[in-house]
Amino acid sequence: MLVTSKEMILKAQAGHYAVGAFNIENMEMAMAAVKAAEDLNAPIILQTTPGTVDYATLELYFANVKAIADKAKVPVAIHLDHGSSFELAMQALHAGYTSIMIDGSHLPFDENVSVSRRVVEACHPNDIPVEAELGKVGGKEDKLDGGSNNPYTEPDEAKAFVAQTDVDFLAIAVGTIHGIYKGEPKIDMVRLSEIRQVVDIPLVLHGTSGVPDDQVREAIKRGICKVNYATDLRIAYTKGARANLADEQVIDPKKYGEAGMKEVYALVADKIKVVGSDHKA
Repeated sequence: MLVTSKEMILKAQAGHYAVGAFNIENMEMAMAAVKAAEDLNAPIILQTTPGTVDYATLELYFANVKAIADKAKVPVAIHLDHGSSFELAMQALHAGYTSIMIDGSHLPFDENVSVSRRVVEACHPNDIPVEAELGKVGGKEDKLDGGSNNPYTEPDEAKAFVAQTDVDFLAIAVGTIHGIYKGEPKIDMVRLSEIRQVVDIPLVLHGTSGVPDDQVREAIKRGICKVNYATDLRIAYTKGARANLADEQVIDPKKYGEAGMKEVYALVADKIKVVGSDHKA
């Protein structure tokens, strides 16, 4: 059931829950995430970043996800996370990705509008939804570097951006960061509510790994419809694999993979319940 992300996220917006979007690095992580979604009857989005597709290719990740989705009992979308250029977004579109993000947040407002609009104009005729980002989610992960400053999304700019680009979803900066937090994160809930009041399309929360579950739930109440998890999945998979690597008698890579999958499954199942998408497929 490989589908676009649009219907599942609009359904989440109407139902006041969110869809979990999980970054995968290999076949095992994809298998474990979808198995968790199936067991909880939840829609799921699998994501790859520019750094991930540099490691392999868009086509290879798409083929893995499609093979898994074709046998899945729940809707599965494959999403380009933080598409770093118009060219990469188009390559993902041609590879078969069913959801595209163009991240022009590092650009001046007008340039972000321009590149986001170009991607929309290319994707919408193919019925592929587009996510964009306004404001800069801080931190560093993979090849994503938000720098030390973290300018928040301004509500008035968000309203103008959506009107000028016609994007389907908007990722906003409300205090989260990519990567590992050094202290306890704190989402600016007031700002989130202010953005929700002037923007009617689904809002996306990036940098959610490490954010307390109660804050995630409150953010969803205030309008977040898609919640991204990346670092937590990497930590989970590595934890499982590392435990087996300590045993020199274990030489079968499948053993490392199975152990990593077990940890990823547990994490994804937990976060599906946090975002409220269980039994929503």
